[in-house]
Amino acid sequence: MTAGGDGLDDRVPFLARLEGGERQALLALGSPMTYAPRQALLREHEPSAHVLLLLTGWTKVTAAAPNGYEALLALRGPGDIVGEFAALTSKPRSAHVTALEEVRAVAVEPARFTEFLRSAPPVSMTLLALVSDRTRAADRRRLEFASMTVRERFASLLLELARGFGQRTADGVELQVPLSKQELAGSVGASREMVQRLLKELRDRDAVVTGRRALVVRRPDVLRRIAGGGP
Repeated sequence: MTAGGDGLDDRVPFLARLEGGERQALLALGSPMTYAPRQALLREHEPSAHVLLLLTGWTKVTAAAPNGYEALLALRGPGDIVGEFAALTSKPRSAHVTALEEVRAVAVEPARFTEFLRSAPPVSMTLLALVSDRTRAADRRRLEFASMTVRERFASLLLELARGFGQRTADGVELQVPLSKQELAGSVGASREMVQRLLKELRDRDAVVTGRRALVVRRPDVLRRIAGGGP
């Protein structure tokens, strides 16, 4: 689960990085919450009311541009923490977090969260390390994507989703996070129509199979060739 021997992989969630006693103490500070699919957990620009520790279910983190374009910034799931920046800085939330499926979480009031961090330096350092890992990974992805065409970025995204959020089935690797075409488009800076065309090309090459909010990667070798600039 390490990344190159220098820190944890950015996909290792916050709660998984804590010692058992630290994790239980933090969870004991909050109240249980349940969110239905497509329900907002946090809203962009709103003041912080709580920090959320995700227990089950996946969420998407998005931000809206002034022209209305919505970009998919990240996926957060079991063990992850969301809303911590607004709690620590006392500034409005910088992104929107929406449930992709039913989500169970623990909500901790900002004052209780920050007080806990002050009283538990190892937990504070763990949170700082997580932020560092996420920032490094985001910088790496931006650098990689800047040198790619939309077609290459889309193939690379599907490979990343299959590695991080896929489950092997008889048909291939099925993505376990239900993303719409618009959400996929927002992740690679493309239009929904472009993503539809790319998916049709990949279906024609038997690289993927798509259904209603479902996607199975059948030929990762084809995606790797495309992501690498091949035909």
